[in-house]
Amino acid sequence: MLEIKRILFADDFSECAEKALPIALALAQAHEAELHLLHVVVPYEEARGLSALTEAQESQFKQRMQERFDEARRLTRKDVAGAIKTVLAVERDIAPAPGILDYAEEHNVDLIVLGTHGRRGFRHFLMGSVAEEVVRLARCPVITTRQQVDPWNVHPPRRLLVPVDFSEHSRMALRYGRELAAQFGGRLTVLYVIEELLHPAFYNTGVFSIYDIMPDVEERSKKALEEFVVRTDGPGVPIQYRVVHGKAVREILHEAEREPADLIVMSTHGLTGLQHLLLGSVTERVVRQAPCPVLVTKAFGKSLFRSVEAKAAMQASSAT
Repeated sequence: MLEIKRILFADDFSECAEKALPIALALAQAHEAELHLLHVVVPYEEARGLSALTEAQESQFKQRMQERFDEARRLTRKDVAGAIKTVLAVERDIAPAPGILDYAEEHNVDLIVLGTHGRRGFRHFLMGSVAEEVVRLARCPVITTRQQVDPWNVHPPRRLLVPVDFSEHSRMALRYGRELAAQFGGRLTVLYVIEELLHPAFYNTGVFSIYDIMPDVEERSKKALEEFVVRTDGPGVPIQYRVVHGKAVREILHEAEREPADLIVMSTHGLTGLQHLLLGSVTERVVRQAPCPVLVTKAFGKSLFRSVEAKAAMQASSAT
């Protein structure tokens, strides 16, 4: 079972952030979690230079966040609407991402929710992405959204897409996917992408595809996928298996659009520095282009699963 006590929603007052707020709201309601609404003020960006924020300016930001929150609450389905404890915060930092990350650490946040502008090409190279930096460096899971058709406060996530590569990182993402599908009454599509990774030396032997070496690779992959799911902890939920051939990012995005997904659940290996620059990240590219929200789980840092010890203590307490 997932245990979420504090959720951080990063608000830059953009349309992307506005679309991400219902996600934070829905999860805060589902888990009775404390919802932190944060706006990070960057020197010079908001025409105040390095001068400190006045009480009046901070109050204006908080009022604006409160108004956006109230509007999102107004649209919430009445059958799930409940009291939510909120914290309004305004922080100053050299850039939005460090401000979000520092706040999350200082307040022991379990989950970060934010929008992403989905910049690509040269503009992305110059400006970077706040969302991608947070996804890469946060020690807790992160949900991002670029766009969505039905806000979660109106239409809960029913179809969850979980791409796996048989690593322990993707097993963790699968566990999150199963828990959320059970919580919202949804179903999972577990996806494995067969990529062409043959060494060029094979071409001299007349072998140009993995299908030349292993004609039944799709059948074997599906069987392995089913075994992978069976050996992964989690509640029983409806599961569809998909094995496709192609490039990972392209096929994940295609599957998310083929039967419109409400949420993609993926893991990140947490690469940094030169290794990240050279290899890039499938997860980050999906975050940048996904047609729906993306939950990124971490191979390091905080887990939202209740520990075995905590479960045992709760059972012992209820028995007495």
